[in-house]
Amino acid sequence: MIARTRFFFPALLLLAACGAPEEDGGDAEAVRVAVAVAEEATFGERFSLTGTLTAERHAQLSPRVDGLVARVHVDAGDRVEAGQVLVELDPAVGRQALARVRAQMAEAEAAVRESERLFAEARRLGEDQYIAASQIEARESELRLAQAALESAHASAREQAELVERHALPAPFDGVVAEKLTEAGEWVQRGTPVLSLVATDRVRLDLRVPQERFAQLDDDAQVRAYADALGDTPLPARIGARVPVTDPGARTFLLRLLIHDPEARLVPGTSARAEIDLPAQEQALAVSRDALLRQPDGGYSLFVLEEAVVQEAAVENDEARPVARRRSVRVLHERDDLVAVAGDLQPGQRVVVRGNEALTDGQPVDVAEP
Repeated sequence: MIARTRFFFPALLLLAACGAPEEDGGDAEAVRVAVAVAEEATFGERFSLTGTLTAERHAQLSPRVDGLVARVHVDAGDRVEAGQVLVELDPAVGRQALARVRAQMAEAEAAVRESERLFAEARRLGEDQYIAASQIEARESELRLAQAALESAHASAREQAELVERHALPAPFDGVVAEKLTEAGEWVQRGTPVLSLVATDRVRLDLRVPQERFAQLDDDAQVRAYADALGDTPLPARIGARVPVTDPGARTFLLRLLIHDPEARLVPGTSARAEIDLPAQEQALAVSRDALLRQPDGGYSLFVLEEAVVQEAAVENDEARPVARRRSVRVLHERDDLVAVAGDLQPGQRVVVRGNEALTDGQPVDVAEP
């Protein structure tokens, strides 16, 4: 319901004392009113929705290998940078395995050097035909096998070195530790969460929107966000995604807003409100909210001024007063103190915004200076 404030003028008190004016306005006293010009409405509907702030990145971090927790370098609430080591597992067993495969790699390198020596010797002897060609080919095959074994040893060493490195758990992105789930001395396995990390640099607002709004929300819609934690401070936002899958129970779809918050004041998980301004969908006229009068049938009307006419009682003074005419209108939407209406109303017409509570159709009026 559109709230209205009543204003009383001295002329209205005079009307109460003298009786109600005639409906046709012929013998009615003039009422002093204030007017405003009806203009084309350039705004569309505005509506508000409440949702939840979510982080663009929220990860449950788990160790990359099984092992015993040696150190936990962070606690809940700590800010971390990408690459910073958060948790370390005891790498003693992994380092022993790495030493073993490196020794195997050294053995393979020695075998390659020996195979190369034997193959070179066989080639020299073969030039003087001291050994058969089949023996030379056998030496060459042994060299290739030794080289393949060396490549396998190198791969095993790299693999074990990577496993040792994975005993340290780094931060995958900048953020805040939301929860610590392990302590030093615990045995953890891959897939077991040990920390919860939340990025706070890019926060989104997720809204559940009625399904009939889906076609109305596009890039032309203007959006502002208000976080409950920041009071009435508006934050610029834009539509990041419209998920075209409705909730069959609630008949809603997900609208995700990207909020510009360079100061990182928003807290994921808290509530926020979004005001969405839609572009004008149809032609309408903008009038002051005070111009509207509620009808018994639930509709709205307002008074417009017709061209001034000379009243019989004012012929001697050659006075001419405009006449108020009631017009029924349909309210489309509101914006601040203005209302977009459609009906028997033309752009540029003067609309009564003060003193209209006691007006009747056809009553003469005196227009107050703005």
